[in-house]
Amino acid sequence: MTRTYHDLFAKQHLEALLGPVGTVTTSRKVISETREIDVWFVPHPEPQSTLNQLGILGRMVRQSCAIEPFHNAVQSHEIDSCIGKRVNVTEELRRQAKRETQSLSEQDLPRLWILSPTVSKRTLQGFSAVVLKNWPKGFYFLPTEQRTAVVALHQLPVTEETLWLRLMARGKVQRQAISELLALSINHPMRQNTIEHLAVLRINLNVVQNLNKDERALAMNLSPVYEKWRQETLQEGRQEGRQEGRQEGRQEGERSLVLRLLSRRIGNLTPNVVSRVEALSLPQLEMLGEALLDFTSLDDLMAWLQANP
Repeated sequence: MTRTYHDLFAKQHLEALLGPVGTVTTSRKVISETREIDVWFVPHPEPQSTLNQLGILGRMVRQSCAIEPFHNAVQSHEIDSCIGKRVNVTEELRRQAKRETQSLSEQDLPRLWILSPTVSKRTLQGFSAVVLKNWPKGFYFLPTEQRTAVVALHQLPVTEETLWLRLMARGKVQRQAISELLALSINHPMRQNTIEHLAVLRINLNVVQNLNKDERALAMNLSPVYEKWRQETLQEGRQEGRQEGRQEGRQEGERSLVLRLLSRRIGNLTPNVVSRVEALSLPQLEMLGEALLDFTSLDDLMAWLQANP
């Protein structure tokens, strides 16, 4: 599978988890050339209790860092490339500090976390990576001055502390993590956004023609979370309908689901467009729910509304 779909989920997933506790920049450009860091994170200066809810991920991001997730086993040249981007960003920060006559402490220098389902012993040996006893199994640290670690997601212990990382794994490891996610309390602060991002990934895969083997396996992994998200979204809409005294609870649920799907497919909707969707009958909403999977822009939605007055 290409990195596109995995990148999309990983960036959204990390942005949602880390947004409350710091500044997240996805696809951060590196000035030396046209290259991007997948996720660049700067924590808020004040202590954040939310970091503890992120388990080991919260521990990883207590200082500025670059996070590079890979869907397939990371290769040596890819680690080289990631380190190069970290070095460039570090130099950029040093130049900025010099211009502003400030000093950079060790804590101010960014770390690099490379997330990979697996990593070969040969690759780890080539980079002199070592295990540190105060970190879980699956963490491999390069020499201190590199400020870099490779995280083998499939080696992580199966605990809630590692859940948010294991969701970015693949195969049975991701499947297990999804089961744990669905088992969390519906009131868990991280649960709903994560389920929605996974559901959107499933929707995006659903419209792709000729999925390869990896993509088909990923789509199968995501089917339970999509069904759970759809069920809970419909229920949420029905509850809203009952709270407002409406008799058409099913229609309200379908309306809520369609509007959320539309916003994910084509972006924010104007009040006028929302009003037009809200005015649709239940059969029309169900038809739109199927049709919108093929939409790529607002023009597609407007054309559908025009054809289905």
